[in-house]
Amino acid sequence: MQILNPLQFLSESLNGIIIDVRSPSEFALGHIPKSVSLPMFSDEERKIVGTLYKQIGKQDAILAGLEIIGKKMKHIAENAIKISGGKALFVYCWRGGMRSKSMIQLFEIMGIECFVLQGGYKAYRNLIIEEFKLPWKFVVLGGMTGSGKTEIINELALKGEQTINLEKLANHKGSAFGSIGEMPQPSTEQFANNLYLNLSKLNKQKRIWIEDESQKIGTVVIPYEFYSNYRKANIIVLNIPFERRLNNLVKVYGKYDKMEIVESFKKINKKLGGQHVQAAIEFVANDKLKDAAALALKYYDKTYKYGLQNKNTDQIFETSFEEESISDITQKLIETANEKIS
Repeated sequence: MQILNPLQFLSESLNGIIIDVRSPSEFALGHIPKSVSLPMFSDEERKIVGTLYKQIGKQDAILAGLEIIGKKMKHIAENAIKISGGKALFVYCWRGGMRSKSMIQLFEIMGIECFVLQGGYKAYRNLIIEEFKLPWKFVVLGGMTGSGKTEIINELALKGEQTINLEKLANHKGSAFGSIGEMPQPSTEQFANNLYLNLSKLNKQKRIWIEDESQKIGTVVIPYEFYSNYRKANIIVLNIPFERRLNNLVKVYGKYDKMEIVESFKKINKKLGGQHVQAAIEFVANDKLKDAAALALKYYDKTYKYGLQNKNTDQIFETSFEEESISDITQKLIETANEKIS
């Protein structure tokens, strides 16, 4: 049995298949990206074994586990062979203990080369939290709602800049309307795992562009260690004309079902005011999306300005644009960063 620390495990598993042998519910809450679920126990079986361990003792729990696994060893072995496809299997459980080591013994009997994650998934989670604390060279892209920040982040990547797209990772656009047109959000734990995967591919010595976000994006919470890190970074703020921002919002949301837009307005009823929300709903019903968007911007502009005043950062750089293309805006931002941010 070959044991690898988390960094070794993540590096060497690129040439193999990562196997998560924890229960389905553990996997669903959070797992190493690109891993395949091949559980030793179902959720109910895990509960039975865990209860025996706590109430009676380790030996009885092991015997119960053996009885459960014995009935499905053939099925598990067949799945392992199929999943492997001739490649090595990189196996982990919660702490790198009995579950992963027991499964590896079975896989190796079948002639499959295996590696186990030292400390298990818990050690992996500890690793990514420590990585989030490192002094990454973030440049935060700010600007009021509708400024096209996500589009610019994508353009920055096309121009060879390092970027992290938090909204893409969260499957959410970051406002009360952010879930419209998006896939279901990952758990907060899985978001952090996916975030680390993206971050680990980047050069720590070079700047990384990231969009200005609150700590919560929809239901996902950005890990504190990462959030507190990039909140200290320099911010380049886009000043985009109100009318252009309105048109951007209509372009993004105009293709979606009206009822989704209406329900999103209802989410900010208290903050926007019942009278304004009702007016916005009527605008949507009458295909006056631009008028509805204008009401939303009045709320979000006020919120953003307040948040910008309370940023924990040393420097905020303002950049203003009128009708420039996204490509031209992006190029100007790169020049600003080159000139003003070390």
